[in-house]
Amino acid sequence: MPEPRSGPRPSPGRRAVLTAAAAGVGAALTGTLSGCSTASGGTSRGVTLRFSWWGNDDRAARTEKAVRLFEKEHPGVTVRTSNGEFGAYLQKLATQAAGGGVPDVVQLDYRQVSQYAGGDALLPLGDAIKQGTVDTSDMDRDFLRTGTYEGEQYALPMGRGITGFAYDSAIFEKAGIDTPRPGWTWQEWAEANHRITALGLKSPDGRRVRGANDGGGNEDIFEDWLRSRGGKLYASQTELGFSEDDLAAFWTFCDRLRRAGAVAEPKDSVQATNTEMSPMGRHLAASDFTWDAPFPGYVDLLGEQVHYAPVPTTDGRQGAYFKPSMLIGIGAHTRHPKEAAQLVDFLLNDRRAGDILGFSRSTPPNRTIADRVGRTLKGAELEIFRYARTMEAYGLDAPPTAPPPGDLAIQPTFNRVYQRVMYGKATPRQAARELVDEAEKELRP
Repeated sequence: MPEPRSGPRPSPGRRAVLTAAAAGVGAALTGTLSGCSTASGGTSRGVTLRFSWWGNDDRAARTEKAVRLFEKEHPGVTVRTSNGEFGAYLQKLATQAAGGGVPDVVQLDYRQVSQYAGGDALLPLGDAIKQGTVDTSDMDRDFLRTGTYEGEQYALPMGRGITGFAYDSAIFEKAGIDTPRPGWTWQEWAEANHRITALGLKSPDGRRVRGANDGGGNEDIFEDWLRSRGGKLYASQTELGFSEDDLAAFWTFCDRLRRAGAVAEPKDSVQATNTEMSPMGRHLAASDFTWDAPFPGYVDLLGEQVHYAPVPTTDGRQGAYFKPSMLIGIGAHTRHPKEAAQLVDFLLNDRRAGDILGFSRSTPPNRTIADRVGRTLKGAELEIFRYARTMEAYGLDAPPTAPPPGDLAIQPTFNRVYQRVMYGKATPRQAARELVDEAEKELRP
């Protein structure tokens, strides 16, 4: 990934990709199901699959090793792999869809499921699951819903992630702030930011260290805040789940913190494109909202005094939820749906593959494999593994289904519009009205 993180992600234009994908894949879908390769005695002959994903060098090495084991177990099947950086990967996948179809097996971001399923670029997985080619019996039912579109399973989670706050425990202790617990509130979080700023600590460039990054432009933070109040980001594939009033309240909350100097300055928040460039990564803030998968990067960068705290609540109600760090699907055009499904099943359910892949995509969705991997973890990875177990025990609402295709455009728009608030170009109310208007246009069928 970049993994799921704060700040905008590069994304292809929604309508362009859907139109191109539909044109390139529609005709191929009919021949896909009838073109299933046959195997004698479970052995395929002369089958070549394309498998692509994004990720760092460690994930690439582990995935390649698991794929080579799959080939050994399936004589006659060759898997050609492709790996890239997240932003470039999205663009390449869009180009592939426009040029005739996505790879046979493809790693997907949560926000891509509806885009490609709705554009007929992904093969429905219902038959493979019913026939037992892909086993989902050891996966959480609610979590599997994250890979559905209009009630049909199009993708399966490859890892289970959850949001939280990376925080510098030494600074929190110096400010007299207790270790954050699963039930702490947004108001307590805001007060913590004020107290940290009041310490007057200096960053390497001589500026005052603030409590946190300004999360107003982060759609993920807003979603957690909204869910903690009983709301949701989307009511359907074509309708928002929140109102202008909801968003204005959130942005007013963020705006007041920034105006009071409790969170990072605008020029620092807008540069937070990754861990290193975040205010926390640059020693300008004591905490930062982040997903669990990139959290170890903060520990590597800043030291072992950095820990992972729960997302604040509204009167004890958690808005965080278990979200797929990424998913895996099968291209609708594939000539080898059986072998593609076998590769998907192998990566998700084979214990040897699980041992190889480890925590490279966060917590494995298969419960048995997750337990095996958990026993091998150390340091920051063990902390976030335990954090997930703690949050599960605390109680979280079920995750939503994959967001609508329009979210690919709405997410960066969310950040862009909030920057108008940060720089005094619009009030929180004016910005909320602008965002809702743009979002409704994007969701319009």
